[in-house]
Amino acid sequence: MSRIGNKIIPVPSTVKVQLKEGTVEVQGPKGKMAVRVPGGIQFEQKDGTLVAKRQNDEQRALHGLARALVANAVAGVTQGFKKELDIVGVGYRAEVKGKSLVIALGFSHPVDFPIPEGIQIAVEKQTHLTVTGADKAQVGQIAANLRALRPPDPYKQKGIRITGERLKKKAGKAGAAKTAA
Repeated sequence: MSRIGNKIIPVPSTVKVQLKEGTVEVQGPKGKMAVRVPGGIQFEQKDGTLVAKRQNDEQRALHGLARALVANAVAGVTQGFKKELDIVGVGYRAEVKGKSLVIALGFSHPVDFPIPEGIQIAVEKQTHLTVTGADKAQVGQIAANLRALRPPDPYKQKGIRITGERLKKKAGKAGAAKTAA
């Protein structure tokens, strides 16, 4: 029995939900999202809540997934999702220019990162980025793409990291001068 799939999704009064064949459309103050629902799983709307139902046990593996995706869509159009990143390194900085993010990461050129539709990126103090949006997966993917531009170096700890991310610092070459003598 799926514990997550059977949980009820509360729908706030500011959110409109439309149940269509194979999709659930959610519209709220932060935007509009459409979630594709796997076959064999239906959603029922009653008294300001949504309930995921499956036809038989063959859809057991997708029952919790479908419920979680719709719950994330409802949460996204009401509160939104946010990821914060820190840029660490001398001369490393970022700024928003129009619909793109320009980042200096120690390369011979500044990196121009286009900001996709539905995502907002705010820069604070040139070294702290906040990625916000209604789609949880898209916010996480953009944060991962930004981090991949200059992943944290295990030796000098420089690069782009998710705020709160713990890194293992590696020791450099130790004892090389002693063996040469």
